Amino acid sequence: MAESTVLGRAWKCLVVAACLFMASAASATPVLVVDPDSHQVLYEEDAGVPWYPASTTKLMSAFVTFEALKAGEVTLTTPVTMTRNATKQAFLESGLTFGRAMTLEDALFAMITASANDVAVAVAETVAPNEAAFVKRMNDAAARLGLTGTHFANPNGLFDKTNYTTARDLAILGMEVDRQFPEYRRFFLASSVTIDGKEIKSNNLLLTRYPGTTGMKTGFLCASGRNIVGLAARNGKRVMVVILGATTERERNERSAQYMTEAFEGRLSGGTRVEDLANRKDVAPQDMRVRLCTDQSAAYEASRDALYPMGLPGHESYLQGETKGEVHTISTWADDTAVDVPIPARRPS
Repeated sequence: MAESTVLGRAWKCLVVAACLFMASAASATPVLVVDPDSHQVLYEEDAGVPWYPASTTKLMSAFVTFEALKAGEVTLTTPVTMTRNATKQAFLESGLTFGRAMTLEDALFAMITASANDVAVAVAETVAPNEAAFVKRMNDAAARLGLTGTHFANPNGLFDKTNYTTARDLAILGMEVDRQFPEYRRFFLASSVTIDGKEIKSNNLLLTRYPGTTGMKTGFLCASGRNIVGLAARNGKRVMVVILGATTERERNERSAQYMTEAFEGRLSGGTRVEDLANRKDVAPQDMRVRLCTDQSAAYEASRDALYPMGLPGHESYLQGETKGEVHTISTWADDTAVDVPIPARRPS
């Protein structure tokens, strides 16, 4: 064989290897598996890298609301009314219009299970004097909990460059929600809600496909990919999984179930405590929009399918047969005292 041919093939191999390495690096997304009772890290990848949280933000909205309930500032029967500001949020499925009201208990189910962006704002405006004051409470709570890589800009997780977190911080937040407020764990168990007869299913498929799952929250934006903070219990052992930036719901669900299964089977060993992980200040959150929501998304999804084929035809699935989930029914009423105050225009950035 000619030397030039050998060198040519060797060069091609190097190019392919380099491309594969770069594709793998570009595909890296944060992962953290934790024992929530001991706080031991069982597995992690880039757990301190900043990321856009999307609707996992609502874990902090729930935490602040639970604190307000504990302090007696509100009760579960406190009315939550849809304001004009609330109804102007993006990506709404609730079908709620200005002036519709529900109890705070129902609003928490709508915010957590249905991930209703409008209801999250309405809850914020009920718990605090206004949305901005509620967001300040969110950031104050983040500081108290030691979430050193987190900043919140709104109560629902809609895209904002100043709304970011890390897998480390989300794990700590999830564990604190669970530890401090066990009486409110039920809000994370429902797999769907009906709002005035309209059913909205949770995006957390683990609730009906992975036995033992007890919550907590998913999230998706084009900028963030598909995120999850998941919690499950089996045979007296509990496991929390945080995955940020998954491409498809299948990938998010299968990877979460795989990590949980490996942890329950003892295949992931304990190490440092999650609080001892370092958050990275030297990098900015990745913006996944080009990879997930443009004409490049098909190629990127194919590359992710090759990395994580679980659940695809011919490959093992870590999910099990679907079980009947819990459904929470919500009925709203017209709040005749609602005042239609015009929303001030945003100042140019």
